[in-house]
Amino acid sequence: MTGYTDAARLVDGSTLRAVSLALRGEVETFAPPSTPDPALIDVVDQPFESVTEAAADLSRLESRLRERGDRRAVFLTIYARMTRDVHEAIERGTFLDPDWMRQYVITFANHYRRAFLAFERGHLEAVPDPWRIAFGTAIRGDALVVQDVFLGVNAHINYDLALTLQAVGIDPDRAQKYADHRAINDILARLIDAQQDALAEIYAAGVDDIDAVFGRLDESGTLFSMKEGREQAWRVAIVLTDVGISPIASAVRWVLRATATGGAFFVLGPPLDPSILRTLRAIEAEDRALDTILEHVQDRIEMVST
Repeated sequence: MTGYTDAARLVDGSTLRAVSLALRGEVETFAPPSTPDPALIDVVDQPFESVTEAAADLSRLESRLRERGDRRAVFLTIYARMTRDVHEAIERGTFLDPDWMRQYVITFANHYRRAFLAFERGHLEAVPDPWRIAFGTAIRGDALVVQDVFLGVNAHINYDLALTLQAVGIDPDRAQKYADHRAINDILARLIDAQQDALAEIYAAGVDDIDAVFGRLDESGTLFSMKEGREQAWRVAIVLTDVGISPIASAVRWVLRATATGGAFFVLGPPLDPSILRTLRAIEAEDRALDTILEHVQDRIEMVST
């Protein structure tokens, strides 16, 4: 009965709002690069087979994107660091089931890798809609850096994570695996907070009450909070594991994709005065090359990393 109970909990007001946004959004307007970059494809062409390899290649990809001024590097600044931090936590014995956690991290990273590779090659039919919006927005370069962060977090947590959990399996010892799943929350929250603090410092140069503004901007990334998104991913994995009825599983997968797609459109429409948005964009553009912004973010992340 657990699976059926969790299935009923998958749809609430936030989910319905996200689905509505997804149905009204125009995903097809988000386009890949006109020409695939062989140097980027080279990094992600083969599956990651270890946590060490995933962490190294994600960092290598981030460096190459930063060299090109490609805003897809924004999400990777935090994701590559998170992967390294989780790897270190595994080696320290933080988790109850380290072998499961290794597969969890590798499978999760390969979801990102496949989406990036398909988008870079222009194989849009293989790119999940939440990632198409995130990558396409980064290529256009017309969003705030903080929105690029939220778009990546939304796609990876609100879409990829549930499929990762289903793939690696949540049984046997479900309670133990759930505890390990939740243990990552503290690592991720610490890194996201550091990244947000760094961006707030940058934006504060031109906005009087940056705390109020950033609080509202934070809300645009929390149609589903990071913690709630990870809980929802676990509930989806339970349903896909426990409910052996194909129509229900298909419906859950549709809701999963629509919810994350709607979450992306929500991120792109922050509840801010247009003049404030213009000011924040001007601050990012004025003597703030992407690499300079990400260096500042990286410095703050290093201060809080394990």
